[in-house]
Amino acid sequence: MSARVAVILNPTKTDRDAIETHLVEALDAGASVSWFETSEDDAGQGVAAEALRSEPELLLVAGGDGTVRAVIEHLADVQAEVDLGILPLGTGNLLARNLDVPVDDLPAAIRRAADGNARAVDVGWVDVDLASGHERHAFVVMVGFGIDAHMIDETDDDLKSKAGWLAYVESLGRAFAASDVVPFHLSVDGQPGKDEEGHTLLIANCGTLPAGLTLLPDADVADGELDYLLLSAASLPQWVGSLKTMVWDNGIAKMAARSDESVSSDTVTYGRARALHVDLPQPHAFEIDGEFLGDAHRFDVTIQPSGIRVR
Repeated sequence: MSARVAVILNPTKTDRDAIETHLVEALDAGASVSWFETSEDDAGQGVAAEALRSEPELLLVAGGDGTVRAVIEHLADVQAEVDLGILPLGTGNLLARNLDVPVDDLPAAIRRAADGNARAVDVGWVDVDLASGHERHAFVVMVGFGIDAHMIDETDDDLKSKAGWLAYVESLGRAFAASDVVPFHLSVDGQPGKDEEGHTLLIANCGTLPAGLTLLPDADVADGELDYLLLSAASLPQWVGSLKTMVWDNGIAKMAARSDESVSSDTVTYGRARALHVDLPQPHAFEIDGEFLGDAHRFDVTIQPSGIRVR
């Protein structure tokens, strides 16, 4: 149990009253709690720095994937010695799902954060060149270009607020239409690069999405490596074959055989690395932890093993 707790909340997702009652019940009597809010100008990095100055033993972040990612970005950057607890209040809640944090049950998420044991979690970093300039960000779930990024960009915000992650399904058709197979250059772990082709490249720290869909079954948040998935299906028969590879070969059949490695095919390529460099001749839609970042034409991805501790 923690005597000093800091809470960072996104006021567009919740308010202090919604958390405080359950938090008081979960903490020991006499525990001190400090409160901090994100803002339109500070997604979480700056307020995380402010929260750390209160020297908490436990830092709770209440919000969606963007808020969680922004707070973790600062924690990993300064290598903060603090346990993190996640109170998932977003649409996807991707890291929470991958860590089995209770979703849609705020009291249970608070109890887990208050009583749970901390585990080391890797943090990915991406240096990306966008039309707006160069940016560097941390991520905990995945980054990449292609269908996933187009789907996020095309999703209606109003529908997302009403339907949650199901709103992404509505934009999937437009995402498929916008995702052509393109050439690009890929270098893995500093080795000589290769010319590749595909419409989607995802680089992941963990691989489970909403509805229990697992895109990268070998991804592990604490193995010190990144997993990547390259998709290049361009026709209906190729998509059928890709789905077989992903759902059957690397899903049901893989579990039955208790295999440790995913199987690639002509249109589905799995890999693992600690660092990747990607050059795109033309800019393409790029996403980070479920958020559209912009159109990217070059990016480098690395891993920071055990970058944070999460309860």
